[in-house]
Amino acid sequence: MRGPLDTRGEPRLPHGGPRSLMKHPVLDERQPAHHRLSLVYRVGAGLMGIGFVIFGMFGLFSNIGFFGTGNNAVIGLNSNGALSWLSIAVGLLLFAGMLKGGHFASNLNLVLGVLFVLSGFVNLAILRTGLNFLNFRIQNVIFSFVVGLVLLAFGTYGRFSGRLPHDNPYWRARHPRTALGMTAREREVERRRLELNDALVRERELKERAEREREAREREEEERGRHRAA
Repeated sequence: MRGPLDTRGEPRLPHGGPRSLMKHPVLDERQPAHHRLSLVYRVGAGLMGIGFVIFGMFGLFSNIGFFGTGNNAVIGLNSNGALSWLSIAVGLLLFAGMLKGGHFASNLNLVLGVLFVLSGFVNLAILRTGLNFLNFRIQNVIFSFVVGLVLLAFGTYGRFSGRLPHDNPYWRARHPRTALGMTAREREVERRRLELNDALVRERELKERAEREREAREREEEERGRHRAA
């Protein structure tokens, strides 16, 4: 049933306004739409996390030193001890996002994606200076841009498109008044569906009872007929 209406005939929202009702969307993985979104965020964080941990482990075995410089190619990228440990830390953080899933994993992918893009610009600026403590080369800069864009793609999936389905939690968070009205209608539709289902079940039970009573009467009449014939 519909809740109380405001002066404009729209659903009245509690707690002082529409934003307070759905300000922070929560992904309930029991719902198909939410589960699909969380799965994408988990997969993105997990795959990137594996890549960073592998890169960091290989870098640690190179023994170039924590802030060492020079050519030290690891899987096509230059590295040193500091970059290796930083890569492992980022990889473990992404693993945590994979395990947590939901809104946390989405936000983590977004934040790290922005940081990697910014890192690409910063390290491009200091590439040939004494501030290049992570031993970056141009291939590292390109990699940083690519990783940032990939993480942003995973993090923004299902959040900012203009054609999000109405069961999307982020769409509901941005349109709380409409979403509340839809939720009320969905509850009403579900209530009517259950009532109809109950009515059909009762009707079927009545038909079965009437059929059993009819068969019982027929058997009783047959028994009486046999007794009279005897």
